[in-house]
Amino acid sequence: MFQPELEAQPPEERAALQRDRLRALVARLREATPYWREKLAGADSDSLPFTTKAELRDHYPFGTLAVPLEQTVRVHASSGTRGKPTIVAYTRNDVDVFADVNARAIACAGGRADDVLHVAYGYGLFTGGLGLHYGGERLGATVVPASGGNTSLQLQLLEDLGAAGLCCTPSFALLLAERAEDRDIRLRYGVFGAEPWSEAMRAKLEAAWGIDACDICGLSEVMGPGVAAECREGKGALHVFDDHFLPEIVDAETGEPTDGLGELVLTTLTKEALPVLRYRTGDVTRFVDGTCACGRTHRRIARFSGRVDDMLIVRGVNVFPSEIEEVVLAHTALGGQYAIVLDRRTPMTNLEVRAELVSGDGDAAEVEGELSRRLEERLRVRTDVHVLAPGALPRQEVGKARRVWERLDDRDPLAP
Repeated sequence: MFQPELEAQPPEERAALQRDRLRALVARLREATPYWREKLAGADSDSLPFTTKAELRDHYPFGTLAVPLEQTVRVHASSGTRGKPTIVAYTRNDVDVFADVNARAIACAGGRADDVLHVAYGYGLFTGGLGLHYGGERLGATVVPASGGNTSLQLQLLEDLGAAGLCCTPSFALLLAERAEDRDIRLRYGVFGAEPWSEAMRAKLEAAWGIDACDICGLSEVMGPGVAAECREGKGALHVFDDHFLPEIVDAETGEPTDGLGELVLTTLTKEALPVLRYRTGDVTRFVDGTCACGRTHRRIARFSGRVDDMLIVRGVNVFPSEIEEVVLAHTALGGQYAIVLDRRTPMTNLEVRAELVSGDGDAAEVEGELSRRLEERLRVRTDVHVLAPGALPRQEVGKARRVWERLDDRDPLAP
């Protein structure tokens, strides 16, 4: 653990800390700006209003700041593609907390101070690269700020510099593995996030690299990466660093708390520049009870099963892209690349899935039939499956992998 006195704190002590920090936050915000005074009018710590991304965009760029702009030292922006970016600002203390929680996340995956850590998330306005970069430095590791793209150089650096840890999107990690050939790369762990990925993807990454592949969760609006992370001892659930980020699970439609699957809601307990109260993340998950073998006592959540706003509706059936990935990547004859095409050329939308064989001597027709049956059993909707030769689907070297495409006319949306 990076901060064992905090990460293994007795739950009753952390609960008291959370209550104190929440009361202090609300009291501070009541005196901050007209925006916050209006938002909190008539509310108390037990009846705080939700915050949505639309609300943050309505007050673009700095309308929700809780400190004077001159007290901030950095600005980032969301990586989303819908509408304006969401601007987030940080004080010096916010940047320190950002480094701390990312150091915790790297340590969760097995990172140590004597490691070389290769960071291939994008740098710049996107929070991913700098978040893991400063987290690695805070842990004491030697950080390689590789950013995205240029796979040949990345592979050379991974080999020549002796990286033990790799931080990037899971799709880029798989692309690097495809192109690694006979290089002597001896990774020990990977910290993968910024896009949804399944247990089947984990299996392929761990088999390809011989590593512990661990998930990391974050949102620019809340802090960036480092809100929650998997540990190598308890894969399948993420530790929410709830001394800084207070989690709730609510019914996505009613907003009421739920004990089952629901929408993750987060409150920033220590963020100074741009805190959020009960932020509706759109991520679908549930709480995971019980202790973890690693000894951390943070509240745990299950890996995300999708997003409220990413759910596809095909012939009246709700389909999450993560369900499709789980089925495709679980097939041993298929590689890690796939594409989902929503064919809207007819009144009823058709679902098409394209995937690639691992090797050129596979029986595409046989695999198509098997995959079609497995998808229909899982999704309860008919799926047109096309199994292609290795390398047939387009690769993406920078940013989040695009998996879902729409077809509105006779032009193939994946054509160059």
